[in-house]
Amino acid sequence: MYGVLMIDIDSTALTAEDVSLIKQAQVGGVILFARNVADAAQVRALCDDIRYHNPDILIGVDQEGGRVARLRNGFTPLPAMGRLGELFNQDPSHALSCAYDCGYLMATEVLAVGIDLSFAPILDRDGISQVIGDRSFHQEPQAIIALATQFMRGMKAAGMATTGKHFPGHGAIAPDSHVSEAIDTRSLDEIINSDMQPFAQTLPWLDGLMPAHVIFSQVDDKPAGFSKIWLKDIIRDQLNFDGVLFSDDLCMAGAQAAGDVSARVKAAIEAGCDIALVCNDRVAAHEAAETAQELPYPNQNRIKTMCGKIPTWQGDLESTCQQFDYWQQAKQNVTQTFFNPQSEVQTTRSATESKDPTAYK
Repeated sequence: MYGVLMIDIDSTALTAEDVSLIKQAQVGGVILFARNVADAAQVRALCDDIRYHNPDILIGVDQEGGRVARLRNGFTPLPAMGRLGELFNQDPSHALSCAYDCGYLMATEVLAVGIDLSFAPILDRDGISQVIGDRSFHQEPQAIIALATQFMRGMKAAGMATTGKHFPGHGAIAPDSHVSEAIDTRSLDEIINSDMQPFAQTLPWLDGLMPAHVIFSQVDDKPAGFSKIWLKDIIRDQLNFDGVLFSDDLCMAGAQAAGDVSARVKAAIEAGCDIALVCNDRVAAHEAAETAQELPYPNQNRIKTMCGKIPTWQGDLESTCQQFDYWQQAKQNVTQTFFNPQSEVQTTRSATESKDPTAYK
């Protein structure tokens, strides 16, 4: 049975405490961070070990490209999605082709090391947000829709489910919900007609959604991830979305409005989330696991749609990825377009601009 919690682990191999935690009944997922990654073979061994102790578990990671990439050593670099947006402005056809290749390449290398899913794509608009920036494909909803659809087509062709974040859009406010409360004062109509369009118009390609830890004060006084208005009335009833709803990390500052971690887990699940993420706080993870025992299990068939098509490990990343028919071509296309000295899109950024906005994890 897949449980309602997704937690993290300490290092590159499981500790006794990690094993105890992931074997608890309501722990249904593990998310990996940079501290859990040495190289591809180590990650695959770690994922295999996690599944040995809990076969019914989802393993996730944030492998967006650009600044946010947990898998680096030995993995093919991916551009920030904003570079695809820049290319789209110059050559839309090439950008859409590259978006597919990026989605496929990312998914194959993540699946190869035993990870089910990357929480991607970002469907937020590039606006004034301190944490989104070039993680977003573009400022314009129609460009995001076009690029993200191709990216998700690539992911699905490789065998990975998709997760759009951060519903209904995090790009229009400056505060970073990782470290502070974030409030968007726009009307529901404004949000629906702008930031929400990339989510609404790509629903056929989405298997999961992650709501933002943002309070949309004209709609509800709770962050979207704790709001029945957003999760049930809008996502489930109005948009008819039947995929998985993941909370964002409940240890983020933007989630503090819901109370302590036990209250946050209950609030997220009761509002309509299927899986609650509790990361980078081991005491909170134990508290959450205890609290979760009182909660119902999520819809099992819904959760199973997020399981990735993990290939047989062939001893190294390249040999394993060769099992994917298009991996070599996708890798070549992405590398030539974004990482050659004469590449069409400049990917070099200053140290400040290149900083991972989620590095606190």
